[in-house]
Amino acid sequence: MAAKKTERLLNLVICLLATRRYLTVQQIREAVPGYDADNEEAFRRMFERDKEELRELGVPLETGSNSNWDDEVGYRIARRDYQLPELTFERDEAAALGLAARLWQSAPLAGATGSALLKLRAAGIETPEGATGLEPRIGATEPTFEDCLAAAVAGRRLRFGYRTAGRPGSEDRQVEPWGVVSWHGRWYLVGHDLVREAPRVFRLSRIVGSVQAEGEDGAVVRPPNLDLTAMVARMAGDQPRTPARVRVRSGSCWELRREATAVEPDGDGWEVVELRFSDPERFADRVAGYGADAVVLAPEEVRASVVRRLSALAEPEVAR
Repeated sequence: MAAKKTERLLNLVICLLATRRYLTVQQIREAVPGYDADNEEAFRRMFERDKEELRELGVPLETGSNSNWDDEVGYRIARRDYQLPELTFERDEAAALGLAARLWQSAPLAGATGSALLKLRAAGIETPEGATGLEPRIGATEPTFEDCLAAAVAGRRLRFGYRTAGRPGSEDRQVEPWGVVSWHGRWYLVGHDLVREAPRVFRLSRIVGSVQAEGEDGAVVRPPNLDLTAMVARMAGDQPRTPARVRVRSGSCWELRREATAVEPDGDGWEVVELRFSDPERFADRVAGYGADAVVLAPEEVRASVVRRLSALAEPEVAR
């Protein structure tokens, strides 16, 4: 039902944009697919609801008549009021857009950012790939990312199992979500813990199993003037402490190099970097993102996780 309504509203907007004349209600009924109500009264009610919804959405719906002697009211949408102004960007702004688009590695977001860049380039706006040597990577590979984000946007409570660092097993958590934040390469859910009756942050990679949204939309109200990133910075608290050694190709993997405590040559255009991490699965995601330019030497659990990820990516290619 919702899909049909959306299609009908879209058809109505297209119809009223395509005409310079005011269209009467009956002309709209004949021209717009979806207005196939059985009787006049049902059609009128449907059209009145659609008019109000378009105006609530900010669509500049005009009313008027085509001549001084025409008493019947008609409708149209003036293109000058509906169309967006021409977009212009300075070179540094366009470069920032290109760099930001590279942050998203997950499939649901990569498609949207790629489409946006394509449209900007079609309009003649140059969007550079970003400064040479910068390799921003913020993945959203955690299985619960989309559900947590959707619940925070909709204002619905969440229930999930959570594994706290240094404790065996998992605990049941009930949270009023305020938002999802990326900090230092990891994703966190920020909200009010109903069990502990206090604000808390939860690393998405430590959520066990799926999350369950509860209650109606809008039941959770985010406090005003809340700095979610500052909350995560203050409360996350765990620092990288497990050592790792990664063999990297010369001239690549700049993010790993920036965090390295030591870099030593390894011959034939390779170096070995030593660095530390706190979450083995998250670290494996980062290294796997560099493909053939990075090989984990230690620890073995991260090496196995990277091999598993790359093997999963290669399976579709083998199938074809």
